[in-house]
Amino acid sequence: MAAPVAVPESTGTDAGRWPDVARPPRTSWLRTAIAERILRHSLGGLPLRVRLGGVETLGLGGPLLEVRDPDAFFRRIGAGGLIGFGESYMAGEWEARDLVGVLTVLADRAASLVPAPLQKLRSAWALKQPSTQRNTPEGSRDNISHHYDLSNELFALFLDETLSYSSALFRGFPADLSLLAAAQHRKIDRLLDEARVGPGTHLLEIGTGWGELALRAAARGARVLTVTLSQEQRELARTRIRAAGYEDRVTVELRDYRRVQGTFDAIVSVEMIEAVGAEFWPEYFMTLDRLLAPGGRVALQAITMPHDRMLASKDTFTWIQKYIFPGGLLPSTEAIESVTAEHTALRVAGRDGFGPHYAETLRLWRERFTEQAPQVAALGFDETFRRLWTFYLAYSEAGFRSGYLDVQQMLLTKEETSR
Repeated sequence: MAAPVAVPESTGTDAGRWPDVARPPRTSWLRTAIAERILRHSLGGLPLRVRLGGVETLGLGGPLLEVRDPDAFFRRIGAGGLIGFGESYMAGEWEARDLVGVLTVLADRAASLVPAPLQKLRSAWALKQPSTQRNTPEGSRDNISHHYDLSNELFALFLDETLSYSSALFRGFPADLSLLAAAQHRKIDRLLDEARVGPGTHLLEIGTGWGELALRAAARGARVLTVTLSQEQRELARTRIRAAGYEDRVTVELRDYRRVQGTFDAIVSVEMIEAVGAEFWPEYFMTLDRLLAPGGRVALQAITMPHDRMLASKDTFTWIQKYIFPGGLLPSTEAIESVTAEHTALRVAGRDGFGPHYAETLRLWRERFTEQAPQVAALGFDETFRRLWTFYLAYSEAGFRSGYLDVQQMLLTKEETSR
């Protein structure tokens, strides 16, 4: 067995809070050497400038990726793949002035960065999703709390006044921060229109957020039950609903979607399916089917990824799952259509993709998050956390700018069935 590579001293990161970032991992020289060889070959053919240790430069020209500590960079990627790539950024071992530009180039070539013969070894190389992140009713509470119960004050620092944490829908580009709230309302209103929400509609919302969609639905005269697993979101949503005078029309419950009972004229859910997990997609859509009244409509907003990439990555453990959304997985449109057809009477009656709008939404959030760095620090979030979130927002934006990711609004209707 190869001897492990020596681990250098800590970078100054809080090892108690960020154990896997504070020190590069122990791994064999062979894995590190293989990772370095693959990366040198791949990066050398990309429209990037990759500077290694301030001396060597790879790439065909383009945004600059400055690798300050090549040894740690290659070691992390050899041990953890893309998780190591993200942790290396969190540790400050590489930097990019145009972070989105660098990540967009990489996202655009995500399927080909690793040579095809080596991709067949992915199952042996990649880390597996931990069983502790399964989206059982108990696991889902923990997974949601990890992200959404961080701090309402944190989210308020970079979101607009609607506190909408999903893609907006703009009239044109480039988007402007002053127009973000209106663009969020445009997105919400189109979903409510698709679901035909109006006076007297009995509406179920799965995934409350901070209550903006429920408020818009109540203003139309609907009766709303909205459910969430985030204690922090529930409390603030209730406060906002009370302040708007809609307590008689909106009920906010801390409840798993599988535990909802009743019959609803319409169901709306915005970017919540990403937290369900492939294992539970059938149960999720069967629940929608059970709760929807005959003739009812479901309006979903979902982030999607290409079907082949979803199949290739659905069982692996990713940086996003480790640090941002435990248990999360983006579906493909094919997966949604297949699961609904096999397990329910629901059918996708229409869908519209608007990925570029999410790229602009994320840009506005990222720029505002950067501007608010002192306020983020004042809330008790350290520099590693701020690098983590900067990378997350830039990484997501790059996914949409490259076309690797899309966001869809989908209309589902229920077929007549004799079941």
